[in-house]
Amino acid sequence: MSTIVARQPLPESRSSTGFRLAMLLPVGLVTFFLILFALGLVLFLAFRGNDGSLLGAGFTFANFVTVASDPLYWTVTLRSLAIAGLVTLATVVTAYPVAYYLAFHAGRRRGLLLFLVTLPFWTSYLLRVFAWKIVLAYNGVLNSALVESGIWSEPTLAFLNTPAAVVVTLAHAYAPFAILPIYVALDTIPKSLLEAASDLGARPFTSFRRVVLPNSMPGVLAAALVVFVPTVGDYVTPALVGGPASTMIGSLIQAQFGKANDWPFGAALAVAVMLVILAVVLMVRSADRRFGSRT
Repeated sequence: MSTIVARQPLPESRSSTGFRLAMLLPVGLVTFFLILFALGLVLFLAFRGNDGSLLGAGFTFANFVTVASDPLYWTVTLRSLAIAGLVTLATVVTAYPVAYYLAFHAGRRRGLLLFLVTLPFWTSYLLRVFAWKIVLAYNGVLNSALVESGIWSEPTLAFLNTPAAVVVTLAHAYAPFAILPIYVALDTIPKSLLEAASDLGARPFTSFRRVVLPNSMPGVLAAALVVFVPTVGDYVTPALVGGPASTMIGSLIQAQFGKANDWPFGAALAVAVMLVILAVVLMVRSADRRFGSRT
């Protein structure tokens, strides 16, 4: 009887290792200088006192004491979390049916539909926000349509400069960011699982609830994080389509780095927001692990 000997893998050559390091070098430089260095600078500024200079003077905890003790910042932070939560919920709920159709029913039209989903990336974010401002304005598209149809007798100011306008605009802007990860999660579900569920007599809704939804939850959670994290700190949309009742924490941070010229306090606000977002991300990861262990 002949003996089969497993072949040992060949060691990697130095040229191959050097090539991989060379390919990773640009990514490493970008990560260090544009992310870690910027984050370190923000942390450094957060503990500096404001003397009018760029880097501040001395080290102090006064900035964080002000953030923790002033109810204004707590109110605006909670409002930002609430708006971001509503945007995330609206975006994920509306994105899931689109992603489901792309994964299971699009057929030959899938490529075209994916192209249409990514089409907003080709336009400026500001242009999309201004488009919603035109739609929701006093003499905008929505008011004109309601007046012309006879539903209302005159235009209203109830659409623009409201938290609802901010939620709608942000949900539309971040919809592609939610559709794509959910679609990837749905598309990777083995079709054999659905066939097995059908062979065992499961109805379509039961198959969706017991097979599709649990296996797509990693994509749903990824989409929620991708939408939630940037919307918490958004300041452009509240400034253009929101009013004073829609002020978010990003607007206060931008004001500290701009008109107030208090970079250390703005950095402290940014660090506080990052800690809150980090706590939310850790909670989502914990929920993802628990959900994964149950399924």
